[in-house]
Amino acid sequence: MSSPYLCPNCKTNRTRFNIIEQQVKSVKLNPQTGDVVEQLDQSALDPFHISYKGPEYRIQCGTCGLIEDEISFIKRAQNNQ
Repeated sequence: MSSPYLCPNCKTNRTRFNIIEQQVKSVKLNPQTGDVVEQLDQSALDPFHISYKGPEYRIQCGTCGLIEDEISFIKRAQNNQ
């Protein structure tokens, strides 16, 4: 997060952003009720459960509300210097 941002949607905001930290929790659900049956440790997932490989956080524009990966905001800023 040491790069300048520019919102790819509103194209004017360079200063007001929300950083959304994503906390991954792997669970098994009861198929009938949707209740959590088991919370799984990331290091001990069963063979049919893929571990989360998405971004650690996302960025929200504080002006228009767009939520995207950080790279979208960085690339827009680099292209409009």
